[in-house]
Amino acid sequence: MRMVIASFWRAAAYCLHPRVMLLSLVPVLVLMAASAVLAHFFWQDALAAVGRLLGSSVLLDTAWAWLDAVGLGGVKSMVAPLVLIVLVTPVLVISTLLLVSFAMTPALVDLVAQRRFPALLRQHGASFLASVAWSLGSALLALLAIVVSLPMWLVPPLVLLLPPLVWGWLTSRVMAFDALAAHASAAERRAVLERHRNTLWVMGLVVGLLGIAPSLLWSMGLMALAMAPLLVPLSVWIYTLIFVFSSLWFVHFCLEALQALRNAQAPHDTTPEAKPEPSLPMGLI
Repeated sequence: MRMVIASFWRAAAYCLHPRVMLLSLVPVLVLMAASAVLAHFFWQDALAAVGRLLGSSVLLDTAWAWLDAVGLGGVKSMVAPLVLIVLVTPVLVISTLLLVSFAMTPALVDLVAQRRFPALLRQHGASFLASVAWSLGSALLALLAIVVSLPMWLVPPLVLLLPPLVWGWLTSRVMAFDALAAHASAAERRAVLERHRNTLWVMGLVVGLLGIAPSLLWSMGLMALAMAPLLVPLSVWIYTLIFVFSSLWFVHFCLEALQALRNAQAPHDTTPEAKPEPSLPMGLI
C-alpha cells in the first residue's frame, strides 16, 4: 500500500514537469489531425448510416411520433450525431491510450529512471515490437469486450461499472508491460506482474474510474453537438492527461517493485538504492 500511495503522489507531481506537459500535447495534435481527416471523408456517410438504422427501428417509431406530437420533431435529426459520438468514444479512448503508450511512455520511463533509479540496470526484456504487439492485442481484446457488453451498458447500474472495468483492465496490461519493458528481463517482468497482479489491477481500475470524467462532457445532450468543436479536443486532452498520469503511476510503482525484487534476489548486493529526485513544483514529492 505504501508503494501504491507514494507512486500515486509522485505521478501527480511529475505531471507538472514541463517536459511531461509538452509531451501530453502530442496525442492531442495527432488525434485532432486524424479526426479532422476522417470526419471530412466519412462523417456524412456515417451519419446517414446511423440515421437509416434508427429510422428502420420499429421500437423507435413511437418515440418519433411522440416527439412530432409535442413539437419536437427536429430532435430526431440530432439523435444520430449523438449515437455516432457514443460509438466513436471507445475508439477515441483506446487510440489515446495507445498513443500515450507508444509516443510518451518510453520518455516517461527514462525521466523517472534518471531521477529515481539511475543505478537500475536495463535488461531490455521486451523490444519495441513486442510492446506494440502486446498493446494492440490488449486493445483488440478490450474492443471485443466493449462490443459484447454494449447492450448491458443500457442498464443504469452497469453503465457505471462496465466501462471502468474494461478501461482498468486495459490500462493495467498496457502500462505495466511498457513500464517494465526496458529495465526488466522477461523473467523479472513476469515475476513482478504476477506478484503485484491484484495491486496493478486495482490501480488500473482507479484510472478507469478517472476515465469517466471526459464522458461527462457529453452529458449535456443536444447542447453538446453545438459545442463539439470545443468538446472533442478538450475530451482528448483530458483523456491524455489521465493516461499520462496513469503511465507515470505505473512506471514509479513497477520500477520500485523491480528494484525490490532484485534486492530480494541479491541481498548482499551493494548496488545503491534509488536516490530521491530533485524537488518538483509545489513540493508535491
